[in-house]
Amino acid sequence: MENETIIQGLKPYLIGEKIRALRLKKSLGLVELGKHSGLSAALLSKIERGKLIPTLPTLLRIAMVFSVGLEYFFDHNRSRNLVEVVRRDERQRFPERPGAEDIAYWFESLDFKTSERKLNSFYAEFVLIAVEKLRPHQHAGVEMLYMIEGALCLKIGGEDFELTAGDAVYFAGSTPHYYHRTNAGGNCRALVVTAN
Repeated sequence: MENETIIQGLKPYLIGEKIRALRLKKSLGLVELGKHSGLSAALLSKIERGKLIPTLPTLLRIAMVFSVGLEYFFDHNRSRNLVEVVRRDERQRFPERPGAEDIAYWFESLDFKTSERKLNSFYAEFVLIAVEKLRPHQHAGVEMLYMIEGALCLKIGGEDFELTAGDAVYFAGSTPHYYHRTNAGGNCRALVVTAN
């Protein structure tokens, strides 16, 4: 009865599934994981299938192979589907560059709550500013911009791209670029996504 209670208490953590996911991510077979951890492939198979609950020393041996801490296996968030909702009133507004007098846009992170992001997404509002005050920037990875409202000139390298509501552009973030709002009235807003 006590053993059954322990099994039921550990079930929501999906320890076996997490071990299997780590192993497949590293493209390791059960035999290879056994060699690295000093455990038998048969034992590892039972653990992955939920037929056997590993002791803490056994789990620690497995964790060390994948360079994760024991807490990795006991984090409820890892056993759920990854879902993070960011409410409009939770977002914070930041200038393009902290402390700068002349800025081209303000932005808000749309995914700041997510701890293991594969990309970064932002809501951006562009400000009217003289072209000579614009400063190009660059970053690793790629960028995608989708115009929600207004008109924007995006300068990538030495080339200008005129964008209006509904237009989208995808480009290498390592190329120096800047945004220049071209509509005087109304708003100029876009969704910006970057990924490495």
